Order: sequence, then C-alpha cells, then structure tokens
Amino acid sequence: MLALLTSASQARAPSDFVGMTSDDVLSAAGSYQNEALARQHAAGVRLIRQTFNWSWIEYAPGRYDFGRYDSYVAQTAAHGIRVLPVLFSPPTWRRRVNGRTACPPWHLSDMAAFARMLVQRYGSNGLLWRLRPDLPKLPIRSWQIWNEPNLKLYWCGRQNARQYVSMLRVVGRAIKRADPKAEIVSAGLPNSKLQTAVPLGRYLRQLYRHHARRWFDTLAINSYAKDRRELGTLLRSIRRTMNRRRDRRARIWLTELGWGDVGPPHRFIVGSSGQASRIRTAFSYIGKHRKRLRLRGVVYYSWRDLAPYPPIYRDMWGLHTGLLRQDGSPKPAYNAFVRAVGSLR
Repeated sequence: MLALLTSASQARAPSDFVGMTSDDVLSAAGSYQNEALARQHAAGVRLIRQTFNWSWIEYAPGRYDFGRYDSYVAQTAAHGIRVLPVLFSPPTWRRRVNGRTACPPWHLSDMAAFARMLVQRYGSNGLLWRLRPDLPKLPIRSWQIWNEPNLKLYWCGRQNARQYVSMLRVVGRAIKRADPKAEIVSAGLPNSKLQTAVPLGRYLRQLYRHHARRWFDTLAINSYAKDRRELGTLLRSIRRTMNRRRDRRARIWLTELGWGDVGPPHRFIVGSSGQASRIRTAFSYIGKHRKRLRLRGVVYYSWRDLAPYPPIYRDMWGLHTGLLRQDGSPKPAYNAFVRAVGSLR
C-alpha cells in the first residue's frame, strides 16, 4: 500500500505546475482583482507569471514605490496563488534608449541591487510577510531574469547571448546571496519565425557556449507551437540540446503557451474549437511527458482577451488568446483548460 501511495504521489504535478499570464489583474484593483483571482484559483491556477516593471518601482533615481506590487503579491497570496516575477524594463536613466525596443541596463550591478531588494521584500524572509502576518505566507521563490532576449525588440535592437549570460550571472548571484534556495529561471525564449529573431536552437547553443548552465536552475521557453505535434518536437529538441551540453539537471519551464480563437490571420489563430482542442491535447502531452522531459511547469497565455493598446492600437493575434472574452464571458477554451488542469492532479 505504501508503494502505491508513493507512486501516486510522484505521478501528480507540483501544486504550482499550472500558471497563467493575467496582466489585467495587476492593472485592476478592488473587486475586479479579487473576483479574477478567485475565479483563476477555481480554474486550477496556482501561479501567475507577471512582469515586475523596474521603471514603475524606481520612479526616480534611488526612489522606490513598492505599493502596487505589495498589494498585488498580498492579493495573490490571499487567494493561494504564487507569483513568478519577470525582472524587466529598467528606468530610462539606467539603460540605453533605442526607439521602442527594450534595452538592458548600462550597469548590471544596478539590476542586481534591484533584484536583491525584491527578494528582501517578497522572498522567503521578505518584509511583506512580516508586515502582513494575516496573509498566508506564499513567498516568491522563483525569479525569471528578463524576457525573450533572442528577439531584436527585447535586446536594444541587437541580440547578444554573451551579454545575456552576463546578466544571468550578475543578477542571479545577487538573488542567490539574498536567498540561497531561490530558483533562477532564464528568460523565456521563443521559437520565433521573425526574420530579425535569433533562432531558438542557435541562441540556446550560444548560451551554453558562454557557460549559461552555471547561472540558471531552470530554462524557460515561450513555447508557442501550431499544435501538439509541433510542441512535442520543440520540447524534445530542447531537451536533447540540454542533455548534450551536460545539463540534464536543469528543468524546462513553458512560460508562455497559447492560441487565439479569432483575430488577424496568423498560424496561432485557430478558431474557437481549435483553441479548445489545442489546449486539451497540449496539456495531455505535457502531463504524459512531464517527467521524461523534466518539465517544471506550464504558463498559459492568457486569462482574458485584451483590446489593442497605445501607442499604435494595432490588433495582434496575442490579444485573442484569452480563456475569457473581453466582456469576461468564458470561451470553450475555458472549460477545456479547467478539464486539462484537473487531469494533471
């Protein structure tokens, strides 16, 4: 009987295995925020991946306002949901400015100091938990450093794997000093078809060439794929690359995965039934191969459809990946997601 119980326990995914992107929760307040988090928890979400926008927190040189994120982390904890923060977007005075592209900071030591402050506030021994003893203590234990650096848009117009490894090293070491048990998660790397992108396989090889495996615990992939077959091919390829680079210990975290139902023509706009069926089949594959591929978790993108936003108000396929429509009504994808998450437990 004990062996059977142990086997069953090992078969279940970790509690925070299934996550969600839900920027509307951070930007909202009051009843909407509370209702959205309650609804997400009921749907099986136990983790939210959220950008921690450095420029919002350090609003002037050396001056910080943590109020928005204090409230956010407190609310997610109150609903039994952990946070995976993405450390991103330095203030303009700490980085180069190159049009509308995102640029890393001039001095990585500045980003390391910022990361250390976040760990000291929201980590295992964080100030927030001492200030709010009424909250369930769900400290942030995993920290994602940047997003999509193999895209021109997110590395100041000129991608450089060596520079990104330096960021992992400097910022990751600062986090580990503040919390030795913290999990360092690489930036989410997309398998982008854009001509200006560095192909995922090439960028990953460059990371390992510059000894990145010393500086992260978990490799993150923004794993958009046309269907289950393409997803499986992508994940197996990544695992082979990692194993060949003697990095069998590291896990893979699918930090973005999703499909749109309607919207501008795109290979990830698949119709209402297509969105639901892809969620069902992709999660089935993830659950079946979770151990063999050493998968850390999966984050669905996203909770709710969004309207085009400034400055150009352009409709994009990624605005239509929600499980809910803009008015909050559920799509068929919502029920497919709930069932798929249930099958992982």
